[in-house]
Amino acid sequence: MKFPERGKIYSVNHGNFFEYGEGVQKYITECQKKNKSNGGPYTQRYIGSMVADLHRNLIKGGIFMYPGTNDKPEGKLRLMYECNPFAFIVGVAGGRAISAKGQRILDIEPKSLHERTPFFAGSKAMIDELETYL
Repeated sequence: MKFPERGKIYSVNHGNFFEYGEGVQKYITECQKKNKSNGGPYTQRYIGSMVADLHRNLIKGGIFMYPGTNDKPEGKLRLMYECNPFAFIVGVAGGRAISAKGQRILDIEPKSLHERTPFFAGSKAMIDELETYL
């Protein structure tokens, strides 16, 4: 399977919008503004399961975002046993997976077993666009 280069789906818990950093908020706002003239329209689909959301985005193209919040800037997902396995799958399928600092997930050297990290994964072009906001 291959990630489409670009998709029209963004997956994020919109209920936490005002808890996300400014860059993530700006990117989500840009996703909402997409129309036919600039590659859209995008649709938001969020099941609340990284497995299901990433599977759908792998098939149709899209981006999955689990950013840190004001209360938990390090995010919720665990690097070693949640983010790394999916980052590997996403990478093999031609997509990208990064942290909030734009660092490739698989390049993060773990400091502890249960370390957490913000997580963004999906179609390459969509991750590239997100990076301009982070």
